[in-house]
Amino acid sequence: MKKSADAIISFLFENSVFLIVGTVAGLVWANVSHESYTHIKHIVFFKNFIFGTLQNNGTRVFDFHYFINDFMMATFFAIAGKEVWEATMGGGPLSDAKRAAVPIFAAVGGMVVPAVIYLFGAYLSGQYNELSTGWAIPGATDIAFSYMIIRLIFGPGHPAIPFLLLLAIVDDAIGLMILAIFYPQEEVQFAWMALPVVAFGIGYLFNRIKIASFWPYLLVPGFISWIGFAKAGLHPALSLLPIIPIMPHAHSDKGLFNWQEMEDTTDTLTRFEKWWKNPVELVLMLFGFLNAGVLFSAVGAPTVLVISGLLLGKPIGIWLSTMIAAKGLKLGLPKGISQKELLVVGFAAGIGFTVALFVATVAFPAGPVQDAAKMGALGSFIAVLITFALAKILRVGRYQK
Repeated sequence: MKKSADAIISFLFENSVFLIVGTVAGLVWANVSHESYTHIKHIVFFKNFIFGTLQNNGTRVFDFHYFINDFMMATFFAIAGKEVWEATMGGGPLSDAKRAAVPIFAAVGGMVVPAVIYLFGAYLSGQYNELSTGWAIPGATDIAFSYMIIRLIFGPGHPAIPFLLLLAIVDDAIGLMILAIFYPQEEVQFAWMALPVVAFGIGYLFNRIKIASFWPYLLVPGFISWIGFAKAGLHPALSLLPIIPIMPHAHSDKGLFNWQEMEDTTDTLTRFEKWWKNPVELVLMLFGFLNAGVLFSAVGAPTVLVISGLLLGKPIGIWLSTMIAAKGLKLGLPKGISQKELLVVGFAAGIGFTVALFVATVAFPAGPVQDAAKMGALGSFIAVLITFALAKILRVGRYQK
């Protein structure tokens, strides 16, 4: 009985079920009772606080939405940053330039082409000035859902799975840089970025005196870095990224999100990820609830642009850039992956969802345009149906005979 309960709980956490539940709950609640949903979303913890969302009257409000999006989501991006960092270590897929080249090309193409489609569509719509800031939204790939779909199609052990994971990790790395550079929350005050530098130094000292627990790294340099990002006007959800490299860590890669191989690993950074991986799923549930609550009537030009970028730009960009690297630069396709399987991977990567929702919240101020863009992020789930249908038509993966 206990094993069955553990298996159910494990399934819920490993397949992003909590995120789906939170998203559906937010979407339904907002359309049934938008006023009460908005009230819950903006429950105020602190008024006139030194941190929080800047209001039109010049005051700051630290509310429920800010707490999740700007504070707790730092743990989500920290885990993504941890995987990127470890992938560059010995034996990691990004440590070998030749091995990393093709998925890097794929990731870049999978971000550039959606952005071009989005911007071109914004120009044709006659709303370029109003909508152009959302260009990065369709460049996002939701690792969890894309991975789940590809795993269901191809089964365990297929080369398409690590290729997708590596592509998504590079996608995350580029996305984090885009968030930091192109989407400041307010006017950037670079002087405050001295605090993350100080935080890095404190973390380095912790490392040198061999502090093994990850909690001191989060509570001291991590919090100092968060203050620096928040006051500098950069998104504080990125604040733990400078702390990740200075936590004591193994000097070889154990595989992308490979929980089984990490079970016997005891370094600080791995213990951080193992401890936080389930709580982060609950954070994502609240993130989905607070950010997906848009009215069905919010559909508009940004919705079409985001969906077009994700469902067309992603697969075209990934397939085209990979073929340029494989054929034009003579790097070859990843071993065991055909052109047809590559196309299926490209469509799976078109599920933007979590990160696309996040980028939509920072690309546009709260209002009809942001809500319409969020509907596009939610609409990217159409990629699930397209991916399964395409895999069956092309007879790849489990359907191959």
